[in-house]
Amino acid sequence: MFVSVTRLRIRSWRFLPAFALLTLQTNRQVRAAAGFRAGSLLPDRHFTFWTLTLWDSAEDMRAYITAGAHRVAMPKLKHWCDEASIVHWDQPDTTLPAWSEADARMRAEGRPSKVLHPTAAHLAMAYASPRLSRAASIQPDARA
Repeated sequence: MFVSVTRLRIRSWRFLPAFALLTLQTNRQVRAAAGFRAGSLLPDRHFTFWTLTLWDSAEDMRAYITAGAHRVAMPKLKHWCDEASIVHWDQPDTTLPAWSEADARMRAEGRPSKVLHPTAAHLAMAYASPRLSRAASIQPDARA
C-alpha cells in the first residue's frame, strides 16, 4: 500500500473560498479514483489543512493528482500557500495510518513543496503539532 500525506497552509483568508470549492471537488474526485482505499482530511489552525490518503500504488495516486480537479488546484496552491509539504511511504498494512504517524513521518521524511511566498518556517518544516481532533474520514465512493 502507498501512503500520501500533504500539509498546506493558506496564506490569506481571501484564498479560502476558492480553496474550499476545489477541496470539495478534489474530495469528490478522490472518492471515485482507481486504487484509492481510504483517507482523512484534517483542518488545523491558521488556515492549515492536511490530507492523508491510502492507495493501492504510487501509480494510482499519480493518476489522481494529474487529472481533474486536483490538476486544476496544483498550480494555484503555489500562489495561495505560504507553507506546503509532502511525504510518501510504502507499507504492508491496509489500514490508514494514524495522524500521529503522519505528523512524525512528515517531520522526519517529508519535504517542502514549492510555494511563491514561503514563510521563514517553510523550508525548515518548523510547524506546530497538528490539532488531531478535527479529522474527517474520506471513504471510496461505493459506486466507483
